[in-house]
Amino acid sequence: MYRLQVRLVFMQNFIHSSLPPEMQNAPAAPAESESRESIATNRFIRAVRWTRLIGHIGAGLFVTGVLFPRVSPASQARITQWWSQKTLRILNVTLSVHGARPAIDAKNLIIAANHISWLDIYVINAAHPARFVAKAEIRGWPIVGWMCEKGGTIFIRRTNRRDTARINEEIHDALATGATIGLFPEGTTTAGDRLLKFHSSLLEPAVINHATLAPVALRYCHADGARCSAAAYIDDLSFAESLQLIIGQQSMIAEITFAPQLSAVGSSRRALALDAETSIAAILNVAKPDAHQRFGHSGGTENKTQAGRSSIDTTFTPHAETEAGVSIATL
Repeated sequence: MYRLQVRLVFMQNFIHSSLPPEMQNAPAAPAESESRESIATNRFIRAVRWTRLIGHIGAGLFVTGVLFPRVSPASQARITQWWSQKTLRILNVTLSVHGARPAIDAKNLIIAANHISWLDIYVINAAHPARFVAKAEIRGWPIVGWMCEKGGTIFIRRTNRRDTARINEEIHDALATGATIGLFPEGTTTAGDRLLKFHSSLLEPAVINHATLAPVALRYCHADGARCSAAAYIDDLSFAESLQLIIGQQSMIAEITFAPQLSAVGSSRRALALDAETSIAAILNVAKPDAHQRFGHSGGTENKTQAGRSSIDTTFTPHAETEAGVSIATL
């Protein structure tokens, strides 16, 4: 047991040193965040989960580096789904799927979900595999950046508005191969107790490609149905602290509900955003975003006042007159 704990500490330090500086050196979470670990596991179970997770990451490196280049997009999607499902099992997160889940071979599909945690990506991929869009800086991150690139992530250069045409083309090509695109239009994470306005700019590819939009509502809860705040990646919580909180939970239920799909044919990106907001707010039983939040000048201040944070932040501006911060998370 002592040797296992020594090895665990070494592996935790190795993972922490591989993270980018902003994820390593984030300030300690406030007392409010620490109280999220309401149903904690013992040290042995946490050690087992850490060990299994590290081994699973090693398998992911092999899969993305060796298998992905040699298999079809359909096989890549199945592998992504398997890897995400196993990630949830290791963390003892039970996946609960509701609504009309799209067929695994659904064509021309874009998923738009509310954003609570970096865990959202694995929950969505476990239910329906998708390719996500991320800021280009992620590509330079040790281990994570390499896995993202090999896994088919679509990278965007946030400071280059002319990069929009390339992104639209890449999304078009991805949809043409049968891949599903995943995105989080709120632009930041919340504790799961509210819904922020959906920035419509990233839905432009849906309109251009006459795609189908699948609104998805995400919620994390305990066995008694109470909201589990340990999953929320908000405030000053670092990635390592967030992972420790999740590993420290005895169990967690990840609810993913697929709302009726929306056709982008003959619609506008703003209309799609409003319809997706309405569907997800109804499922979560929360208020729709206020009118002043949607149409007022955000100027980038909204994310600060909501105390949320993005797993991955990016700015996507299909038109020069429109600016909207959009959070896109990736594998």
